[in-house]
Amino acid sequence: MPRKAPPRPAPIKTPESEKITINMGFVDLGHIDLLVAEGFYSNRTDFIRTAIRSHLASHSDALRQAVSRKTLVLGLQSFSAADLEAVRAAGETLQIRVLGLAVIAPDVSPELASAVIDSLTVLGALHASPAVKAALAERIH
Repeated sequence: MPRKAPPRPAPIKTPESEKITINMGFVDLGHIDLLVAEGFYSNRTDFIRTAIRSHLASHSDALRQAVSRKTLVLGLQSFSAADLEAVRAAGETLQIRVLGLAVIAPDVSPELASAVIDSLTVLGALHASPAVKAALAERIH
């Protein structure tokens, strides 16, 4: 009787954005609401996203230079247990530097993460289990 192939792990679903909370003065908030009411923006979130993108664009050269200087991976970087086991088998360790989203998969144990990850710098968001985050707490910059 033929053997069944082992089930494939479900792909990791990563969110497309991270929620942030800001506090604003009432006058600034009133100005935003006025621009929304006048039809310049569809809502407060649209205004805030547009303002942030505009401000980031005004600093694009400095950002590009800093990303290059700090040798950051731009975007999404994901690590599964298989990825980290391959690094361990090669006798190597990782210095992870991400500008964006770093994901350490749920199948990664705290022990494996501690054995393989020397340092972790994330400018953006880190998605990992609480146990893995705790194991790496001293190495997260």
